[in-house]
Amino acid sequence: MSKYGKNHTLIPMNLDCRYRQTRYCSRRVVFKHGDCNVVQGNVAKRRRKYLQDIFTTLVDAQWRWTLLVFSMNFVTSWFGFAVIWYLIAYSHGDLEPSTDTGPMKCVVGVQSMLTAFLFSIESQHTIGYGTRSITDECPEAIIVLCVQSIIGVMIQAFMVGIVFAKLSRPKKRTQTLLFSRNAVINQRDGRLCLMFRVGDMRKSHIIEAHIRAQLISKKITREGEILPFYQQEMKVGGDGEEDRIFFIWPTTIVHRITEDSPLYHLSAADMINERFEIIVMLEGVIESTGMTTQARSSYLPSEILWGHRFEPLVSYKTETGEHEVDYNLFNNTYEVNTPLCSSRELDQILHSQAVADVQKCPSTNESEFTCSDGDSCPESECRSNTDMIVELRHLVLDPRDVPGPESQI
Repeated sequence: MSKYGKNHTLIPMNLDCRYRQTRYCSRRVVFKHGDCNVVQGNVAKRRRKYLQDIFTTLVDAQWRWTLLVFSMNFVTSWFGFAVIWYLIAYSHGDLEPSTDTGPMKCVVGVQSMLTAFLFSIESQHTIGYGTRSITDECPEAIIVLCVQSIIGVMIQAFMVGIVFAKLSRPKKRTQTLLFSRNAVINQRDGRLCLMFRVGDMRKSHIIEAHIRAQLISKKITREGEILPFYQQEMKVGGDGEEDRIFFIWPTTIVHRITEDSPLYHLSAADMINERFEIIVMLEGVIESTGMTTQARSSYLPSEILWGHRFEPLVSYKTETGEHEVDYNLFNNTYEVNTPLCSSRELDQILHSQAVADVQKCPSTNESEFTCSDGDSCPESECRSNTDMIVELRHLVLDPRDVPGPESQI
């Protein structure tokens, strides 16, 4: 059994909070599915400002409110013009029964409010069943018909634009962009690294994809000011140092824990007591639509597995000549030997070991070579001091080799 527990986690997690990302499970700023846990309160004149930008308000609103506004716009316009048509018919005397010797009606077929409502619908949508119509007897009726036709077209264009904007929002593209359930910390090229995995389920790619990460934690300045949500940028990238990635298959994003990293002073034991949140953002251009999208997720200290590594999930199929991605392995990790101390303590240990080995064989020139037995030797049989430091970094792999309270976890 692993020293981290049966589930390979340093802290037992609430299963309800793990699989039901509700507002009451944790104090995280960004939920795992990307929504921000932020609610604006006490905004002055909020409703007026929302109405001033009604298009964005309806696009951001839930579908039930958008459809309600969509329906009410048409019903209100139909009823409003029905009242106008009824008043025109009433003022011209068209509500009286028609006779052969009487004057020509202004609106034919309108004898009540209900028929006026039907005539309003037929006029606005150019249905024209043939039983109701206007004549040239009343110029005001012609003007009203022109105004209703223009307003009807404007309402249709406005509402169709809102529905199309809601259906084609770049936010929906993020539903097929995946982030690994956990982040891991292990050694890569001798340096402790924080890693997480991103993937895309669609065949259409994200162009110019680049990744960002920020650590949010509480900070107290030298002047005593408390910053409850202090943001620190974390340098992340793919296999190299560049934050832009060639996003054609799931990629492991790496943050090297160097002196500039906010995790430089944290050990495996410190992870248990620390309170912070790492927010990761994947941005890029959707290939099929050309719109920019952003997918977000976050990791709490309890979701960071120390001493784990992601399983490979891309394999080459010789039968078809294709590279296959197995998303069943997307969140799978396995344990590897990793020092439990912080990256800062690891650097101090490696430096002290390197200094001790160098003192065994002093040299007057840093470029001179030193043998393992301390004597001067030919270049082919010796190692430089720089090579010794690099090799020592790879030697400290077993947590039991690192002294300190962290080794007792």
